[in-house]
Amino acid sequence: MMSRTGTRRSADERREQVLEAATHEFARRGYHAASTAAIAERAGISQPYIYALFPNKKELFLAAQARMVGHLRGAFVNAALGIDTPEERLRAMGLAYRPLIEAFPDELLLQMQGHAAASDPEIGPTIAASFKSLYDDVLRVSGASPEDVSQFFACGMLINVATALGLPEIMAAALAQAA
Repeated sequence: MMSRTGTRRSADERREQVLEAATHEFARRGYHAASTAAIAERAGISQPYIYALFPNKKELFLAAQARMVGHLRGAFVNAALGIDTPEERLRAMGLAYRPLIEAFPDELLLQMQGHAAASDPEIGPTIAASFKSLYDDVLRVSGASPEDVSQFFACGMLINVATALGLPEIMAAALAQAA
């Protein structure tokens, strides 16, 4: 496939293209129901090319998860830069979350699909380690207490569920509490 400028895409660009397509498919269908054929079609590539980039569907799912968590981590860390108090840093991190879920709703659903797939013993430990790492980074970067960081994540999960279920009044109440 040619890019808009008419040049061939690099392997990194193709990988990103596949991860974007995988994010959508896994977000909408979950790990077990999503197919690499649908991901390939969405990415505009052949299904065998997916396997040139990722050894298997599990590794593709975990790569999409890692990409999504990386986006969260980056947004949280950047939001906290230059802010003096732990409370203000957590608040800034929370405020950075809303634009993310509005701009990238598939990443929100992918996050939830990752939690749902965590019962799979080949996936669960990686999802758990990734979540723990994100929690630890928020704890470290914010400087807040474990209790406050736990409350931050609890509010975020409520926002996730309310958003996924189309319950804007609950999301608004959670966001108001976080503000």
